[in-house]
Amino acid sequence: MVIVNTVLTMTFAVDDRSEVDGSVMSMVSATSTSSRLLPPKERLREKAFEYCHRLIEQSDRKAQKKSDIVLQKACLIEAVTIMDIICREDPSFVYRAFPCVKALYGRLSEDLTYSRALLPIAQFYLNHSETAAVDSEAVIRQLFSRFPSKLFNEPMLAFEFTQFCRANVLVLSERVSFYQQSFPNLFKFLAWNSPALISEYVELLPPLLIPETAIEILHSLLDLPCLTAALDIQLRSASSQPSERLLLDQSATVSSSMEAFRHPWYRGMFMYILRPEAGTGDTIDRLNALHEVLADMAENPRVVQCAQTVPVLLHIFFNIVAQFANQKLINQIVLVLMERSSLLFNIKNYKTEVQRIFSSHILVLCKLQPSLIVEQARELLEFTGTTGNIYSKENFYIHVVWAIGEYLSVSYDKRCTVEQITSFFETLEAVLFEITQVRQSASPPSYSPRVITVLMTTLAKLASRSQDLIPRVSLFLSKMRTFACSSPVSSCYSEEDIEEILTRANELINLLKLPSVAQFVLAPCAQGTSPRWHRDTNTCLPLAMRALSDVLQKETGFLSG
Repeated sequence: MVIVNTVLTMTFAVDDRSEVDGSVMSMVSATSTSSRLLPPKERLREKAFEYCHRLIEQSDRKAQKKSDIVLQKACLIEAVTIMDIICREDPSFVYRAFPCVKALYGRLSEDLTYSRALLPIAQFYLNHSETAAVDSEAVIRQLFSRFPSKLFNEPMLAFEFTQFCRANVLVLSERVSFYQQSFPNLFKFLAWNSPALISEYVELLPPLLIPETAIEILHSLLDLPCLTAALDIQLRSASSQPSERLLLDQSATVSSSMEAFRHPWYRGMFMYILRPEAGTGDTIDRLNALHEVLADMAENPRVVQCAQTVPVLLHIFFNIVAQFANQKLINQIVLVLMERSSLLFNIKNYKTEVQRIFSSHILVLCKLQPSLIVEQARELLEFTGTTGNIYSKENFYIHVVWAIGEYLSVSYDKRCTVEQITSFFETLEAVLFEITQVRQSASPPSYSPRVITVLMTTLAKLASRSQDLIPRVSLFLSKMRTFACSSPVSSCYSEEDIEEILTRANELINLLKLPSVAQFVLAPCAQGTSPRWHRDTNTCLPLAMRALSDVLQKETGFLSG
């Protein structure tokens, strides 16, 4: 009775309150009563939703202290995240939550100080926009266009943004139309925070690779250290005054990368490197000029760290592209490799590492599409005929020459003609002749013996497919002892190196004396990748192997004296 009287007394005591207060109290009472009727799990869900809703509604109140601002942002992030979880468990909450989240996004979307709070909002849109029949692309586009460009130097945001992309990579690839065009902006987080984010981008790169963007992504990966340098300059430029000399005379020569950043002649280069989306072109024409003006950034620690991550991503690029590339794309990639093998930012060890990656993967591409040797004959002739490429990119040059010897054959492409074989033979013969000239004043060779042996072997392979060339290559090979025993070579190469050159020349001369055997050994058929010789009793391989063994062991006088 005491409890009842007390309740009645409280009821009469509130009769003089306003109607509004009474209606609010009745609503809360009704909600409270209905929630008490729910099972424990649903009741917890309802109470959590109400609490998050209340937090979001109160978040527009101005904080009194700086610490309160941080707390307010953290509470917002948690509130939206919990709402998202509740809506995933029970989609009926989506219709109650969306007006609140949409209003919150409208209030925060232009305020970059709330950038981390916008990520859970974007996640909410991605997860529930279809249920609520709301377009989420505009929300995602704003994040991808603004955050990497303006907040690339915020490490916590960079990590959370890449985690967001990583968690939603399939949804973004399938439902967000511009996602695969947004890689130039996405790479800004990587360029600035490369050591910390490399594992995330190992997973993010494959879904970005499609035939339409593969070439531009390849160029972007190669120019990633340039992007790091450009971001650094952009950041410093915002807080420094332009040079008075450039303001007065814009035709003046720039003396630093900072001055180049503000110079009209270089503006287009920097705008391209810092572009937000793909589609403005695969690369720029004046890469050499860009590398020159960025020279003072080549030893910047952040730039060097970024350069060290590029080989890892290049491996992933080539492995993924090899799975879907057609003939046209492979041809384009090979042309890019030949062009960019020398057009690289001059960072210590960077060119060497990139060329090493190029070398291993050009063989894979040629194996996938052997006909590219015939289709890109003009470019390959120009590349292999330039002796300077031996000195600046030896490893890559060797692999290109080997690929020519292996795949320039009618077995791989019916369009291969004797004239093409002869053209390649004469080009490589001229190169080998030039680098093996013996002069008294000649300096020691600055290339490895492997260059000599690969060129000799490729010439022998080509001659075996056009037998009119055999006397020429045999005569040339017979003169290799003069080169190998000359003073400049002896002072540079070890005895093992010289022996390797002479042995290879001797083997090739003996092999070419039996053209049919040479053709069998040096020009394996296209089906030879998975032979069945051990099962085929009718094959002539045992006879060929015995003949080859006799030939290679036979003493000849070609290299004597």
